[in-house]
Amino acid sequence: MEFGLVLQTDPPAADVVALMCRAERAGFRYGWTFDSAVLWQEPFVIHSQILARTERLIVGPMVTNPRTRAWEVTASTFATLNEMFGDRTVCGIGRGDSAQRVAGRRPDSLARLGDAIDAIRDLAEGRQAVVDGTPLRLAWARGGRLPVWMAAYGPKALALAGQRADGFILQLADVDLTAWMVRAVRAAAAAAGRDPAAIAVCVAAPAYVTADASPAALAHAREQCRWFGGMVGNHVADLVARYGTDPASVPAELAGYVAGRRGYDYAHHGRAGNPDAAFVPDEIVDRFCLVGPAEAHVAKLRRLREAGADQFALYAMHDARAAVVDAYGEHVIPAFD
Repeated sequence: MEFGLVLQTDPPAADVVALMCRAERAGFRYGWTFDSAVLWQEPFVIHSQILARTERLIVGPMVTNPRTRAWEVTASTFATLNEMFGDRTVCGIGRGDSAQRVAGRRPDSLARLGDAIDAIRDLAEGRQAVVDGTPLRLAWARGGRLPVWMAAYGPKALALAGQRADGFILQLADVDLTAWMVRAVRAAAAAAGRDPAAIAVCVAAPAYVTADASPAALAHAREQCRWFGGMVGNHVADLVARYGTDPASVPAELAGYVAGRRGYDYAHHGRAGNPDAAFVPDEIVDRFCLVGPAEAHVAKLRRLREAGADQFALYAMHDARAAVVDAYGEHVIPAFD
């Protein structure tokens, strides 16, 4: 299993770069950032600085979307970074939740997302693609490689990830749900004539390492990670609105906990202490996140690996960002060498 670090691009950008460098030294292989232009600083500018100051780290957004930037602009950005630093980028992409909604727009359609996946990859790797009806090609782009990984939850999105993407990003660390969704992605890949095993699987969630398993330590860790259940609930609410509570489309473990959800303010998006996550029970925090001593993280990560995860990407939006990076480098990542 490989490991990634996920950060918001809050100012100062130098702190984001420094923590990514620290993560590489600790053994992390991927450096991911959020991508919502209104909420945080521009990630691709910061990506260039991370790449310049690291040697092996693979960098990308978790996740960009097909609407914020024209597809040829997104492709050109990745191709430029790859030309400068070697093929050390990955394009995480989704329909656009925070980036679109905070600006008063709806997330994009799955049909358009699928076309964007193909076009961005083709353009960044030097091939021709059709963008808004016009054939385009980046004539200067030669021989680079850009894997495109898609974030998904619902049945149609999972199918699209299996049909078109190079990787699948699942933003929760529930073992049973991971197994369920990985099966759906791989079944769609097989039906499309693709090799299901060739699709990378990245499970992304907050992790908080405690010194022990005392009630006080676990309670603090849960409060630092509870925001994540609110963020996931934002996506689940969309699924329930679209599919109802049919367990074939929306697993009961997902549909059940959003019943108490009461709106969502993006001013608190991805923040510890988010008041819009008060409805999230401890059970969901424990299921969706990793909290507790390092050995508990190792045990759960082994189960996630058995469920199909190739990478665990650690959200570090809490009061112990550097400490959790160091703890993973010392106690967790070596268990998977």
